[in-house]
Amino acid sequence: MKAKILDYILIFLLAFLIISFFQEKPEEKQIIKKSNVIVNTVDSSYTVPAAIKLNIENNTDKILKINTCDDISISYNSQPKKINDKSFCKDLVIKANSKEIVSYVKNYNIFEKAWNYAFKVDIWEKEPLFTNFDIDIRWVFGKFFTFFLYAPVYNLFIFFVENTGNSLFWAIILITLLIRIILIWPQHKMLESQKKMQIIQPKIKELQAKHKWNHQILGQEMMKLYKTEKVNPMWSCGLLIIQMPILFVLYYVIMYIKDDSNLFYLYEFLKPFDLSKIEPVFYWLDLYWTWWVVGVFLWLTVATLQFLQVRYSFSQNKLPEKTKEIVKKDDNSLASMMPDQKVMQNFMLFVLPIMVWVFTYIFPAGLWIYWGITTLFILIQQLIVNKILKKSS
Repeated sequence: MKAKILDYILIFLLAFLIISFFQEKPEEKQIIKKSNVIVNTVDSSYTVPAAIKLNIENNTDKILKINTCDDISISYNSQPKKINDKSFCKDLVIKANSKEIVSYVKNYNIFEKAWNYAFKVDIWEKEPLFTNFDIDIRWVFGKFFTFFLYAPVYNLFIFFVENTGNSLFWAIILITLLIRIILIWPQHKMLESQKKMQIIQPKIKELQAKHKWNHQILGQEMMKLYKTEKVNPMWSCGLLIIQMPILFVLYYVIMYIKDDSNLFYLYEFLKPFDLSKIEPVFYWLDLYWTWWVVGVFLWLTVATLQFLQVRYSFSQNKLPEKTKEIVKKDDNSLASMMPDQKVMQNFMLFVLPIMVWVFTYIFPAGLWIYWGITTLFILIQQLIVNKILKKSS
């Protein structure tokens, strides 16, 4: 009983950590107010590459005129930075009680080094206004994630968006289908291995009961059994390790697909594309978020598919009577050798759909379209695997 409770605690702890990972952390903004004019960057800290935007808010009753090149200067480590793009230089007229944002997104090359930067804004020949911000370097893992996972998937999204009438919905559909086609064979091997592991559970239990006091012999006999039955336990969880990064990448791509900082990652042939043209709404479905009607619909759909997929993934093999008697005599020692299968089965069948419902209100709707189609694919593959193994047995 204690082992079962511990299993549930570990499962829910893992779910809590996943939720915490995806929750947005509030960002602190540095605001400098002087002469009723507020000057600040949209964010107080950035990482390379940085999409810098300067916010100038005029809270006076006069019109504020600023030239983006003559009146605004940038310094890096106390050294001035210049913008060579003449098209950037223009006159801004900020009316009373209004604000303007000066975008340096296309000039990300001048913010390529990590350090403390400062903007100086000259207002009406008075004492200038300053605002500071930091740019940091990504960690090694962050660089790997960005350039080898995020950037390729993001460009693929933009390519599909550009060729489907700027629709994010159809881009998600096409990306999902492409991923599932690529993973057809690994997914088949994983499902096959999982099913075979369940089929040989009676033999595994029998070996555990027979060699419960000698773990070395038990390990050797288990390896022989896997080799005889042509089962690779690593296939049972290997693909999950592959799919988790994919899920994280899709989350960030969908949530921040229109963010200007992504201009840095665009491949050369996609740079002319205007990110503001991306359409995140498909009829009544907003792919960026989930409200209660959409949440209920998505939950019922995805949770039902998830339940069916898990239901058909579990075999109904029964232990031989002789093995049952041996297992019953010393159930505690056997439970300590292997996770409780009933706990895992009940969790997958009943607790997982509830977690799906909770996650539906945390993750964007676009991610659940991916998850629903993926689950449907896996369900179909599961039925095919079950049919193949049933014939072979």
